[in-house]
Amino acid sequence: MDEMISFPHLGVSFSHVIRSIQIGPFPVAMYGIMIAIGMLLGITALTRRAKESGQSADDYVDIAILTMILAIIGARIYYVLFSWDAYKDNLLSVFNLREGGLAIYGGLIAGVLAIFGLSKAKHIPFPRVLDTCVIGVPIGQMIGRWGNFFNREAFGGYTDTLFAMQLPVSAVRENEITREMWDHVVVESGVRFIRVHPTFLYESIWCGLVVLLLFAMRNRTRFEGELFLIYLASYGFGRFFIEMLRTDQLLIPGTHVPVSMVVSAAAYLVSVFLIFYKRRRS
Repeated sequence: MDEMISFPHLGVSFSHVIRSIQIGPFPVAMYGIMIAIGMLLGITALTRRAKESGQSADDYVDIAILTMILAIIGARIYYVLFSWDAYKDNLLSVFNLREGGLAIYGGLIAGVLAIFGLSKAKHIPFPRVLDTCVIGVPIGQMIGRWGNFFNREAFGGYTDTLFAMQLPVSAVRENEITREMWDHVVVESGVRFIRVHPTFLYESIWCGLVVLLLFAMRNRTRFEGELFLIYLASYGFGRFFIEMLRTDQLLIPGTHVPVSMVVSAAAYLVSVFLIFYKRRRS
């Protein structure tokens, strides 16, 4: 039962949720597999968008591959910087991605910087590249978030509502179990379980809605770069509230303020302002 994940109020139960699969002598983490699937689907979507808008799909394959490599590096650096206490005594663990530890905002920052440089090299306007590539970003997030499901991470605080997710205590990091979770531990067949908000699922669903919004707006924008701003505003809006539920928040050093809530709020406010400002001018 230590490998069980269930949603008791929905009547859904997975008795054997694996963390990795064995390919020959090598274990391959499901976390990495889900991220890879998300990336492939994202590249497929953005290359189709490139063709649809009369651009070279080959250019965007080059841009996407290089950007994703740098985005993963950026996502890891961002996560490590805001979780330094967990890595400072074992620096080699910085390179171990099997247990998770990628922060989407770090990936976005690195990705935008990479696109800026690559757009110059390809002689394509920077805002146009952002609008073309952004269609693949929430698709990758929507699929990649399921890597957190296999890793039993990125969950929220205690809940016993309809969507409550039940996890074995032995399968999660103890520092992510709050006092309220301990107070409501469920024991089944001698195994202790916690019930939590499946925030990975909330975010996956929200990203799916963002994908639909981007597809609906892709031919209705009034200026280049608007589709990217729509993504930042819509994703930031949802992430702000989802982040409030999580127990593994990255905090601004010296405070109890989650950095992702601050970045989400800033992304939403700045993007909405720019959209209204540029639409009025156009």
